Amino acid sequence: MFKTVSNSLRKGPHASQFHRMPKAPLPGEPSKPYTLTDIPGPRSEALLDELSKIQQVGSIQYFADYQRSVGNYLADIDGNVFLDMFMQISTLPLGYNHRSILGALSCEGNQRIMANRPALGLFPGLEWPQKLQDTLLQPCVAPKGLPCVFTTTCGACSNEHAIQAAFIKYAGKLREGRDLTKEEKKSAPFNKPPGCPELSILSFEGGYHGRTFAALALTHSKYTMKTDIPSLPWPIAPFPQYLYPLDEHERENKKEDEKCLEQVEELIEKYESSAPVAGVIVEAIQCEGGDRHASSDFFHSLQNIAKKRGIPLIMDEIQTGGGATGRMWAHDYFQLDASPDIVSFSNKMQASGFYHSLEYTPEQPYKIFNTWMGDPSKILILEAVLKTIEAENLLTHVCHVSNYLLCQLNTLQQEFPQVLNSVRGRGFIIAFDLACKAMKNKLLQEIRCKGKREYSVYLVLTFCYCNEYHKYLLTQGIQVGDCGTKSIRLRPCLIFGEYHADIFLESLRCCIQELSKS
Repeated sequence: MFKTVSNSLRKGPHASQFHRMPKAPLPGEPSKPYTLTDIPGPRSEALLDELSKIQQVGSIQYFADYQRSVGNYLADIDGNVFLDMFMQISTLPLGYNHRSILGALSCEGNQRIMANRPALGLFPGLEWPQKLQDTLLQPCVAPKGLPCVFTTTCGACSNEHAIQAAFIKYAGKLREGRDLTKEEKKSAPFNKPPGCPELSILSFEGGYHGRTFAALALTHSKYTMKTDIPSLPWPIAPFPQYLYPLDEHERENKKEDEKCLEQVEELIEKYESSAPVAGVIVEAIQCEGGDRHASSDFFHSLQNIAKKRGIPLIMDEIQTGGGATGRMWAHDYFQLDASPDIVSFSNKMQASGFYHSLEYTPEQPYKIFNTWMGDPSKILILEAVLKTIEAENLLTHVCHVSNYLLCQLNTLQQEFPQVLNSVRGRGFIIAFDLACKAMKNKLLQEIRCKGKREYSVYLVLTFCYCNEYHKYLLTQGIQVGDCGTKSIRLRPCLIFGEYHADIFLESLRCCIQELSKS
């Protein structure tokens, strides 16, 4: 299984020919997005008011209708239909209600697996080892050189447990094979050394690794998620901030790499006497921090620094793994001399956890443990996703369509440099900047829903399938995301095609033209 995907994954987008998706809606999809109400609409507003009585709802944009959502299109409860280029924070690999996933979930045997969620660390089902081999541990799915996997419940848990593995390995190396002392056993329950040693993990400015306690200490993208919460005084290195277009600023960006790497080494030296660095964690692409990329040279050098220090390089691929970049793992683009020591995953992989080499397997049971240690139902979904990726050669498809989309965005950037700049991306991890934060916020609003409708709902429902009137009813209806200070991020699913890209580009051009007048 997965031989075709293997070729395109390891050799690049031009390794093989593939069946190109037609420039037309996929079966069951609307022909175009449309909005009937302001966003949120009246029904969403009513539910927001109801929900606000029991929890914070400030982050909710609208209530979705997942029964009516299909493929690349997300419907809401007010009858609006959006071309979704955000895909639930980039977690849906095949869009909404994909037949392969629904088929897997309708199987009676699979339903019994879902109905009886096990504590996998204690009572896994008989199918569990083989399911892991058939999905997460396939040679063309697992990162090269990492034969072991620890499954968890979410992305933050993946990083939380990954750094625990790093600490355990580092502390074991310091003990040089001896047993725990009485003092270590006595002090650990009270959070004191020597049982709980003073160690640290080096992370990067702008990084995002989750919101559990230690993962939040490694996160440096927004103050909102960190204020009022005690943290850990661990080292934070600068992450490269490049000038775009890249080919016009090679010299400056190379110096930026060198400056950041120099500070990584200085921080490791500085913390050696107080809280030695037991590992380095870094995202393959800094997604929440503004879709910030670093060069292959940067990652090669960072890996060499970690190797020289005898500490693991932990590659956070929670947002970039699972085919989002046109390869199963974004770090494949860097062509590292060896795999990262640990690779965390979640989002498009459906299942969560981290891959690691054998040396990071704890010697004692319960050392890294939680109640569920993953969810077999997510492995069933992943199995369906991987089969679809292979059958439809979706990784090569992602490379093709993303190249098209990036070329068109670069054209818009050249045409409207006063509005749009810094187009960048790998596969479907795509972003561009607006001139300022206010302009970004305006675009987010306009591209989703442009102004109030003067049509009655009755007339809209009457005309929405009539080509003669459709041009008057198309009021954007594009769902995108934002990140950083002034960046728009695009995260379409793997079945997003050129047809969908053209709809987005038409709406984006319309919005940019309006912004250029203001």
